Amino acid sequence: MRAYAVPTRRVPTLAAMRVTRRAVAWAKDDPFGAEFAQIALSAKHLTADGVAIGSEPIPYRLDYTLETASGFVTSRLRVRSRGEGWRRTLDLRRDAAGAWSVTAGEDGDADLPVAGGDPATFVAALDCDLGLSPVTNLMPVLRHGLFSGGSVELTMAWVSVPDLGVRADGQRYTFVRANDEHHVIRYEATDGSFAADITLDRDGIVIDYPGVARRLSRARS
Repeated sequence: MRAYAVPTRRVPTLAAMRVTRRAVAWAKDDPFGAEFAQIALSAKHLTADGVAIGSEPIPYRLDYTLETASGFVTSRLRVRSRGEGWRRTLDLRRDAAGAWSVTAGEDGDADLPVAGGDPATFVAALDCDLGLSPVTNLMPVLRHGLFSGGSVELTMAWVSVPDLGVRADGQRYTFVRANDEHHVIRYEATDGSFAADITLDRDGIVIDYPGVARRLSRARS
């Protein structure tokens, strides 16, 4: 009788399996708007489903679903935006080999830039960044352990809203300070066009992002 080795199955630790679920709302003052997201966080993964209402450059509603692979690296972002007489879709993906793909659609008449973009321009990106959303700041902060200090400079696949155009965007995140309840991380566009000190809670969820969003509720789902 021939003996066969039985492969050892790696069992995830309790810490790795634990999932934190949050339901969060933010107000946006300039331009005026609001956002609500349901977020699921584990030790290495993030998923989020959200809806945002915006007022500029034209009134719109935006719905999105975000998924990451291990290490909070974006695997897929699906976005739908719509307004009076128009709608747009975007399916932005990054596969296990690091290749991005973009599928975009447009319907109706809106005075907006073209949806979609060329993946070759953001081939170095690990993260998507959905315009005006406080959710997508989570990935670089958590992946690079910025709650413990340090700084990191990254290329993002930045999604403009509500047109859903995609382009490369250079960003820098730097630890500023922390206490038992809050962390402050400085965000800077590498071209010098924008900077802000973002206040996050212990899970990494944005409390206050000056110039972008401020949280309305800290309720846990």
